Amino acid sequence: DHWAKGSGPIFFYTGNEGDIVGFWQNSGLLFDLAPQFRALVVFGEHRYYGKSLPFGKNSFKPKNMGLLTSEQALADFAVLLTSLKKSLNATKCKVVAFGGSYGGMLTAWMRMKYPNIIDAGLAASAPLYMAGGVVSPNFFFPAVTKDYHDANPKCVANIRKGFSAVLEMSKSGKSGKQKVAKLFNICNKLKTSADVKQLVGWIRNAFVSMAMGDYPYPASFFGPLPAYPVNASCKYIVNASQPIKGMAKAMSLFYGKKKCHDIYKQYVQCADPTGCGTGAAATPWDYQACTEILLPGGTNNKTDMFPPIPFTSSIRKQYCMKKYGVTPRPNWVATQFWANRLKGTSNIIFSNGILDPWRNGGILKSPSASLVSIQIAHGAHHLDLRGKNKHDPASVIKARKMEAKLIKKWIS
Repeated sequence: DHWAKGSGPIFFYTGNEGDIVGFWQNSGLLFDLAPQFRALVVFGEHRYYGKSLPFGKNSFKPKNMGLLTSEQALADFAVLLTSLKKSLNATKCKVVAFGGSYGGMLTAWMRMKYPNIIDAGLAASAPLYMAGGVVSPNFFFPAVTKDYHDANPKCVANIRKGFSAVLEMSKSGKSGKQKVAKLFNICNKLKTSADVKQLVGWIRNAFVSMAMGDYPYPASFFGPLPAYPVNASCKYIVNASQPIKGMAKAMSLFYGKKKCHDIYKQYVQCADPTGCGTGAAATPWDYQACTEILLPGGTNNKTDMFPPIPFTSSIRKQYCMKKYGVTPRPNWVATQFWANRLKGTSNIIFSNGILDPWRNGGILKSPSASLVSIQIAHGAHHLDLRGKNKHDPASVIKARKMEAKLIKKWIS
C-alpha cells in the first residue's frame, strides 16, 4: 500500500529456521518502517522450512538433505530478489535485508556475498562471532544463568535446589520417580535414568526459552509467555514453600496448563542443546547443527545453574554420523563468511539486547563507521525487530530510531 513503485526500497526479511509466517507475524519493525520509506516488504522462506521443501514429503530423508546449506539459501534469496525486481520493474530499487538470530546472520552474509543485490542490512541478535569461531560458543548457558540471577539474586540458588531435588527424589526408586512425575504433571512414567535426563532437559529447555523471549509484554514467538517471563518464573521459584514446587509451577509458564505434559513430545534432544523446537522445523535445524552452524555444548553445573548434561564435539559428531551420515564442519563458517575480518563489507547494523543470552556471541563493538553495533538495555532476543508496543523500554525505541536513521543514510 505504501510502496513507491519502481523507486521505493525493498525491505527483505531473510527467512531462517522456521515457517516464514511466524517471522512475518513477529517482525513488525519492517511494517512500521515501510510507510516512511515508501518501501515494499518481502519475506523470503528458507529452503527446507515451511512450504519450501525441494523434495516434498521426502525432503527430510538423509539422502535428500545435502542441499540444505546457508550458502544455498542465500543463493535462493539472491535469485528471488533479482527475479522479483525485474518482474516489478524495480531494477533500480535499493534492497535492505532484515533478519533475527540465524536470520540475522543470513542478513549479514547476504550483504557480504551479494553486495550487488543487498545495499544495507539489520542483523538483529545475530551470533556471528560464535558461528565464525571468534568466540567460544560456551558462553550461552552461563548467560542464561546470569539472566535469572539478575532478575532475582535468590533465583539461581533455588533453581539449583530444585534440580537437586528432582535428581535426589528420582534416585529413591519407583516411588520417588512417581512423586517427581506427579509434581511436574507429566504424562510419562519415569522408569529409567534416560527418562530422568529427558525431564531435566525438558526443564532446562523452558528456562532457556523464557530467557530468549524475555519481552516486556506477553508474546507467543517462543510460546504463550507472559511479560518478562524470567521475572515471573523467579517469583514462583523464590516464593514457593519448596524450590522444586516453584520450579514445577514455572514450567506451566512456558509449556502451558495442560492435562499433563509429554516431556518427549514437548522437548526433543538434538544437535543443538539450546533447542531445535518440536515442529516441522526441528529436523532441518538439527541437520544444520550437524553440518555448518557452530553451537553451544552442554551444561556443567559449575559455570551455569543446570545439571551436567555433556554435549562435546565428539558426542555431536557421533550423533550426527549416526542420524544423518554427516559430520560437523566447525571451521566452515569462518572460511565462507569471513569470521571477524569484516572491514571489506559495509552498511550493516548489528543489534543485541542486554537480556539476550546469545548476546556474547554477537558483534558488540562497531568494526567500522559503516558496520555499527547497537546494544539495547532491557532487550531480549531481537526485540528491536518486533513491532512497536506501548510497553517497549526507552532503549529499544531509541535503537529503532538509530536503525532507521542509518538505513536512510545508506540507501539515500
